[in-house]
Amino acid sequence: MENMFILFLMIASVCAVSWPRGRYSLPTSKSGCPLGWAEGCRYQDNEDIHNVNDVSYNHHFYGIFGRNTKLCYCTKTSYSGSESWPSGNYCIARYGRSCPSGFRTGSIYWDDEDHDNANTKNGILPDGTYNRNTRIYYCCRSDGPSYRSIVLPTSRPFYLYHYTSTLCQRVRGMSAREEFVKTDDEDTHNNSADGGNHPKKTETTRIHYCYYS
Repeated sequence: MENMFILFLMIASVCAVSWPRGRYSLPTSKSGCPLGWAEGCRYQDNEDIHNVNDVSYNHHFYGIFGRNTKLCYCTKTSYSGSESWPSGNYCIARYGRSCPSGFRTGSIYWDDEDHDNANTKNGILPDGTYNRNTRIYYCCRSDGPSYRSIVLPTSRPFYLYHYTSTLCQRVRGMSAREEFVKTDDEDTHNNSADGGNHPKKTETTRIHYCYYS
């Protein structure tokens, strides 16, 4: 009976964890956003000719993934929260022109399709530029080992961005799965680029994510 009571207290303490203080964005999973967070989506018009867009099999992103890409975001717009983000190896998306304490910023720039560009946006999005091309700013940290579990809310699945570690950052009480989104950018005079501290990126614009459930 005593062991069951201790287990109950441990589960209750994890479930009672709130999101860290500060303003920031996370990619939206199919389970939706945390209560009270703002929502928004970015539709990117990707390369028209010989398009090679790709996304993880059985992924958990909320959006559209075909010849073009629609990714959605959950944004915490208030500074509320009692704790800082824990040390580790991961990224979040920046919102409010600065990163929470402990993070360094950077960005990824997508050179979207030039011909009859149909980029659109709606709602609240991470810091960035959303016109005929797309730039998104991030906050990343590598001040702790990814194998050391950090504590975050576990009431519903969520995404963090994969950073420099081989494996996804562990989160207490959650299982982690790496997923990716690959966008085929403009073929002619492509200007896609990155700078500073940003999520793991391969094949020019194949971005790696960590899904927690």
